[in-house]
This record gives sequence, C-alpha cells and structure tokens, in this order.
Amino acid sequence: MSRTFWKTVSLVALSWMVGHSANADDSATKPAKKNVVVIVADDLGWQLGCYGDKQAKTPNIDKLAAEGVRFTRAYCTTASCSASRSVLMTGLFNHATGHYGHAHGDGHFSTYDSVRTLPVMMSEAGYRTCSIGKYHLAPEATYHFETYRNDGIQGSRNSVRMSENAKSWIAEKDDRPFFLYWCSTDPHRSGASGFANSPKDDFYPGVTPTRFKANEMQVPSWLPNAPEVRQEWAEFYEAINRLDQGVGALMQALQDTGHSDDTLVLFLADNGPPFPGAKTTLYDPGARLPLIVRDPLKPRATGVSPVRTTDALVAWVDVTPTIIDWCGVTPKPAPPIAPRENGASPEGARPAKYAKTQPVTFHGHSFLKALSDEHAAKNGFGEIFGSHTFHEITMYYPMRSVISGRHKLIFNIAHELPYPFASDLYASPTWQMALKTKLPVYGLRSTSAYIHRPRFELYDLEADPDELNNLADDPQYAKLITGLKDKLKTWQKQTRDPWQSKWEYE
Repeated sequence: MSRTFWKTVSLVALSWMVGHSANADDSATKPAKKNVVVIVADDLGWQLGCYGDKQAKTPNIDKLAAEGVRFTRAYCTTASCSASRSVLMTGLFNHATGHYGHAHGDGHFSTYDSVRTLPVMMSEAGYRTCSIGKYHLAPEATYHFETYRNDGIQGSRNSVRMSENAKSWIAEKDDRPFFLYWCSTDPHRSGASGFANSPKDDFYPGVTPTRFKANEMQVPSWLPNAPEVRQEWAEFYEAINRLDQGVGALMQALQDTGHSDDTLVLFLADNGPPFPGAKTTLYDPGARLPLIVRDPLKPRATGVSPVRTTDALVAWVDVTPTIIDWCGVTPKPAPPIAPRENGASPEGARPAKYAKTQPVTFHGHSFLKALSDEHAAKNGFGEIFGSHTFHEITMYYPMRSVISGRHKLIFNIAHELPYPFASDLYASPTWQMALKTKLPVYGLRSTSAYIHRPRFELYDLEADPDELNNLADDPQYAKLITGLKDKLKTWQKQTRDPWQSKWEYE
C-alpha cells in the first residue's frame, strides 16, 4: 500500500505539554522546547541561488539551505495558492476536504468543518500559534490561530516588517513552545501584471530594493525568450529578493530571541512561478518546488561543506505529519459531529460515524528520516501523487498525477476542454504577447499542445525533464502505464476522490 494512503497517527505516546522538559539523559542533545516556523513563499519555483540559479540574489535563503537539508524532488500536490495551503495545513489531499480552489472571492471554496488542521492540533498540544502574512484559508474557525500579527506589512509584501512582528511575538513572556506560520505574498503578481515593485527606495520600510536588468535576464526553457517575458522575469526576481530579505530578518529574530537552536524551520512555496507554463499546471515548473528544512537537532553544515541534499520524493501532504512527528504531538481525536437540526449531514461528516470520535488520519507521512538520507528515494520515498481541480472557480480542469521513480503520469480528466488560464496569468504581458503575435511555440512546447492536452501524459523525467515526449501511447510503455493507472485508481479510492468515477462513465 502506498505511503500516501490513510495512516492513523501513532507517532508518540503523549502530546507535548506546556512546561515539558527533556529527560536528564537527553538534556545535552534535545532542546527543552521544540518550536516550529513554517515559511511559505507565494508562487516561487527553483529561482534561488541554492537551487543553482545564478541570476537570483537570495543570500539568506541560501544560508538557510547551507545550514539545513535541501530537497531536490519536493512537490506541491496542487499548483494553486489557496488549495495548496489547505494541503500544507491538514496533511490531506484537497479533493478529500472540499478545498478545491481559491477560498476568496467568487470561488469561495473552503475546508469541511470536521477536518483537523495543524494550527488547531498544535494549540491543543500546548503550543501558542501565530499567523503572519498571507492566510488564504477557510473557514477561519477550522484554521484558527491564536494570534494574527499583520500590522504594517503592506499586503504581506514588506517581509522585513513581517519578521519584526514575528520577533516581538516570539519574545513575549510565555512559557509555551510556539508555532509560527510566516507567509509572504512575494513573489506573487500584483493584479494582472507587475510584482508590486516600486522605484522608490523607501516604499517598503526596511527593505532595500535590488534591481535586475531585463536585457540581462535569462528565462527558463519553458518560457519564450521575448522582451516582454524578460521584463517580467526581472520584476519577478526583484520580488524574490524582497522575500529573501525578510527570511534573513526572521532567522536573525530567532537568533536574537535565543531560539535558533530549538526551532525547526521549513522553507517552501505554495506553487510555481506566476507565468503560463508553471502555476496551475502539474508539469514540473508548476509543481516541483523548493523545500529546505533546518532541524536544530541535526548537526549543521559548516561554511566549507557542500549543501546537504536528499532526493526523497515528498509532497506537501507530508508537511503536517512531519511537523507533528518532530514535535512529538499526538493529535486529539476529532470530536463526534451530530446531524444538523433539520437532520442534514454536516459538511465532511459521514452519517454512520456521527456518534463516534475519530482518530486523526493523514494522507501523507513524516519525512524526518529523509533528512539523514541523501538517497531516500530508494528507501521508502519514491512515489507521490498530485490532485488539481480548480484555481479560480472559472478554471475547471481536473488533473490527477502519480510520480513513481523517474516517471510521471498525468490524468487529464476533462481533456476535451481547452486548458484554462488564471485571470492574472491570462492578462500578463507574457501571455498577451503570445496571443497578439500568435506565437506558435511557447517555450519548448507548441502553444496548441499547451492548451489542448490528451487524456494521459507519461514522461520520463530523467531523460525528458522538459516533459515534451509523451510516452502514453508508446507500446513499449504499455505495462508501465497500466501499472501507474492502477496506482492512481487505488489512490483515488483510498483518499475518497469524487473524480474516481470518471474512469468508468467518461
């Protein structure tokens, strides 16, 4: 059975309680309190120095990577901001929680009120919890944080101010361990185009703008090499640098408050870059993302040591189980859910289980072991699944995927529809250029192939990292694709995916 199937949490015997201290024998190696900081960038791929990008100016994130472990095969399960964050904070695929797309605006998607979430579980285990920056979850009662510290953060673009707010909260007199959810809006687009950059040096107090010249920018293979694209790519990198400055301030805040050696830090992104070809797709530019984990219980790399990496295939459905595992928290069972007064079933409940408490279960599992295993893909971390259905309410295009070893299978459930565009991506100068010039090739893929997709796509990610050679109809791969289809079907059934029915009647 795949590691991503439902697993009852049985991680430790007792929850981490307020005032808990390590045993005498362990005091030299374990901190008295185990704190957690989750840093989520908005719409960021591998555009970081530590991931080999020589254009990026990200010294603080690079330093974090040098002190921790950098994952080279980490994926979001859905390449859409709000839906991805619901997976991060529950350890469940969003097709099982109802959070199919954006929580805000016309979309109004939200998680079933019966779902247990990371901030609530941590609070019940004696942690104080704080959200700073982009939230993008719903309903608030389901994803409730004890504190929200968003004064002066300018739409979550002033990441330095976000870190100043974090420092003041961390420094408060409180004996409880803490869980901080720190989410910048950078480098997400601001409206249809632009990245909220400003020619004024004091636009974001505390942040020093770093400029990039469009004519010097090199765009990735999945984007067209055109002036409009290079201009946007330069603006994108300025927003990334702004994020980096906030990460540096946050790490310094941990140092200043005496929590550098007792805090687990995770840095990741919700989905890939905000350009057609990446965000909202399950192709690698949209779903293969940075993941850096700095575990204070692990020895840190020295300045001359190479950055430590792991090839573990992990997904955002694994993040909550990992944090729960590291903290030694046993989540309290979900309380029984009674029918509503009119007898209707409450959202997310199953009638036969109204009178019973339910143990907390996850679709993912902890990847702590991978932190000590450079080749973890061969040791239990060799397979993950993806599930994308909506971005905005107008963007219905359900896709399911499995990556097993070097191969990725994408099931385009509504393949007869043209591929839809997020409103900001469609209005971007990059895509408008493609429309106006009737661009025949977008990056390395034909524009037509990007918009019109087959029912199945199978790629060898090692031989074909750009995902151009679809092997789904190649007789040589018939046995492989049959096996991967069976894995998808079984996984959809196990995770109660409503779209599993599409195998039969469509």
